[in-house]
Amino acid sequence: MSIKVAMVSLGCPKNQVDAEQMLYTLKQDGYTLVSEEAEAEVIIINTCGFIEDAKSEAIENIIEAARYKQEGKLKLLVVTGCLAERYRDDITEEIPEVDMVVGIGSNGKIGELIKSALKGDKKNSYGEKFSLDLDAKRVLGGMPYTAYIKIADGCDNCCTYCAIPQIRGRFRSRTEESIVEEAKYLAKNGVTELIVVAQDTTAYGIDIYGEYRLPSLLKKLCKVDGIHWIRTLYTYPEKITDELLYAIRDEEKLVPYLDIPIQHCNDEILKKMNRKGTKADIEKTLTKIREIVPDITLRTTFITGFPGETEAQYEELCEFIGKWKFDRLGCFAYSEEEDTLAATMKDQVPKQTRIDRAEHIMEEQLLIARAKNEQKIDTDTEVLIEGYDNFIRCYYGRSVADAPDVDGKIFFLVDAPQHIGEYVMVHINDCIEYDLLGEMIYESAE
Repeated sequence: MSIKVAMVSLGCPKNQVDAEQMLYTLKQDGYTLVSEEAEAEVIIINTCGFIEDAKSEAIENIIEAARYKQEGKLKLLVVTGCLAERYRDDITEEIPEVDMVVGIGSNGKIGELIKSALKGDKKNSYGEKFSLDLDAKRVLGGMPYTAYIKIADGCDNCCTYCAIPQIRGRFRSRTEESIVEEAKYLAKNGVTELIVVAQDTTAYGIDIYGEYRLPSLLKKLCKVDGIHWIRTLYTYPEKITDELLYAIRDEEKLVPYLDIPIQHCNDEILKKMNRKGTKADIEKTLTKIREIVPDITLRTTFITGFPGETEAQYEELCEFIGKWKFDRLGCFAYSEEEDTLAATMKDQVPKQTRIDRAEHIMEEQLLIARAKNEQKIDTDTEVLIEGYDNFIRCYYGRSVADAPDVDGKIFFLVDAPQHIGEYVMVHINDCIEYDLLGEMIYESAE
């Protein structure tokens, strides 16, 4: 009887792809994959280590899983992912419940490492970062119709607040051919929505082709049969080209949606963050985006309380957000991360001030989001059905304007049962904060 393994994957979609690749390796090595931790003999916590909140969540999940050594069948608790790569042996020293730590460069050996550990040879393993196989096959762990496709790993941007370059290493692109082949495989297995991710998707190709190839790649993905929507996350403003925008405008499968991590608008703060470009550059890019793709949905993120951020600079950020009225926005209080340049800077802003500023921006964004949703009332939109809510007795899903997990949903009434994963037209009747309410439109019989 094979060993039962459960995987808990935390953090970003890029981390989820890593988890799915490990699951494939484990399945090929003869392990049985289970969804319930209580049934597992081995539990893998695939961690995020990006900011303090993510680290806290990872530790909570590790401690929670450890209780199955007494209450369940657990024989081995393994920690993988960014936290494992970043803190390495410190994890087993500070959290003795953990039996083994596996860095990202050893993900491909996860099966044999577990086999040895179950025989008593519990060794932490950290391969070279570039040993992470970006083209490895995977077992989809989320919804069967939506899949993230990671086109690169690592980062060369070196923002002063970010530890990703230390954790993940230099930026590494996959080849266009390998990405398209994976997309075809996913489509044949029922995936209809592809979500393109990397630490910086707009940098795709520069390391292996000597030029930015994201538009070229997206056009090739559009030719994959069976794919209905393609959405792109993590596009950096200084690398958004006219070619990319015209592709989004003209290619039917490319949804009019861009996720652009802007982080701040004040020139002094941007320079201290080591962000490329100025406020004027960012505004020029935003203007161009909305001119070329007028119906685009823009998502962005900001950081409040970066070292030295004055009240005036914070007010400038608030005015910037009020001016551009982003469709989707996330704001995070600055987190001091070890081994980053920003953590060594003077004039660290008090933690509560950082939090208060972030909360205020999110309160203002709610008003913007609500106003934008009110403009959608009495319009029709295509919706990907994701599930049925038994409490309010209606289906829910997402439109082209909504990325999974981070954006709102559309709840809608129907006259007959529907299939999860199908695309239907919905008439919008109302809105509640970030979500929309409506009813399915039925084609009239001729």
